[in-house]
Amino acid sequence: MARLHIDFYSYTLGHGVDILMTLPTLTPCDMAPGVTPTHVPPAKFPVLYLLHGHGNDYQCWTRYTSVERLAEEQRIAVVTFNGENKAYNDLPGDDRYEAFLNEELPELITADFPISARREDTYIAGLSMGGYGTLAHAFRHPERYCAYGAMSAAPSIRERRAAQGSPWAELFGNAIEPLEEAEARVREGAALPKGYICCGTEDFLYPQNVRFVKALKALGVEFTWHPVEGYAHEWRYWDIEIANFLDWIPRTDYYADKPHKV
Repeated sequence: MARLHIDFYSYTLGHGVDILMTLPTLTPCDMAPGVTPTHVPPAKFPVLYLLHGHGNDYQCWTRYTSVERLAEEQRIAVVTFNGENKAYNDLPGDDRYEAFLNEELPELITADFPISARREDTYIAGLSMGGYGTLAHAFRHPERYCAYGAMSAAPSIRERRAAQGSPWAELFGNAIEPLEEAEARVREGAALPKGYICCGTEDFLYPQNVRFVKALKALGVEFTWHPVEGYAHEWRYWDIEIANFLDWIPRTDYYADKPHKV
């Protein structure tokens, strides 16, 4: 497994951005007698764009969960980036995080690394604010993602932006509403990504998640809903769910049936 820290200038955001990528590579388990080692992969890797939560950064997923080991075992690249606290939206000024996530970042990753650009090999997931971003972009850009995983998501930003005197009202006045995007895609007859939505029952966002999945079901949207008893808004839970999500992903790539020992 290679852990790659990339610091590059973003033409979309107008400033430098930190990226952390976990890329499957040769491991000691590959050094079998009679096998010639190589760093040339037999096929491009599928990719998961993994979004952090409010108050977190691009390293938190790898610091607090087993996602690096899981990615190596399942032969999938994982990409995280510093989304700050901007909710992965295009905001006033140069903060065009929607364009960065859906256009510039995949362009960089698939052009410079052995990463597949096919929709069927591209996934998005996140927790809390990153769960909101996941739902927002999975429904806004269904042509880009095969599947999504929303963990302990904040499924709507409307309550915060509607608060009187709240800075959120101005900052996120035009923020994406996932349910509205889902409704629009259903009206258009678009093929939506396969979904995995989960939340702990003790999480303060659990009631919002229950209302959201009920609304999605009313639209006829198919997805997997996985509430778990006893967990709150915590890394202990997300460590479990990132493993569940990676196992659940409906993969069709070259490595799908070739788990790797680490």
